[in-house]
Amino acid sequence: MNPQQVVVVVLIPLIAWRLYRRVRGMIGRQTSRMRRHWGAAIFFPVVAALIAFGALAHPQALEGLAAGIVAGVALAIWGLKLTRFEHNAQGYFYTPNAHIGIALSVVFAARIVWRLFEMQELAGHAGAPQDFAASPLTLGIFGALVGYYATYAAGLLRWRYSLRATPPAPPAP
Repeated sequence: MNPQQVVVVVLIPLIAWRLYRRVRGMIGRQTSRMRRHWGAAIFFPVVAALIAFGALAHPQALEGLAAGIVAGVALAIWGLKLTRFEHNAQGYFYTPNAHIGIALSVVFAARIVWRLFEMQELAGHAGAPQDFAASPLTLGIFGALVGYYATYAAGLLRWRYSLRATPPAPPAP
């Protein structure tokens, strides 16, 4: 087994496990945690900026990233409209629309697995494998994911800050 095959064999179960954990976390009512929302609202744009910096040598990939971010922002705005928000004596809760986040995560994971196989195949032929992030499609999907999670987190922060002066609703019977 060559090193590229080892990387693929190790990464595929890791990606599957992370996808499973992400999907489990997107289903059902969730507790709103400000620290987590701030973390996502800061982390994802920073990662997008770093990826964009790395993609400066590939203008088409950079365009794919930008288009993906725009699509992700639009999806997050739509997702926030579909989210059910609760503020009661037990705390702050939200129930996201699971389909959007799960679909984005599955598409991104599938693209990463595809690129890993693609790179492994190219490594077996003459010439060096392509740069992993040079693909406009890969960066477009990544941009959609980043735009979605950053905007969704910002929307959750906006919701929480809008409730600062609002007393909690009485618990449902």
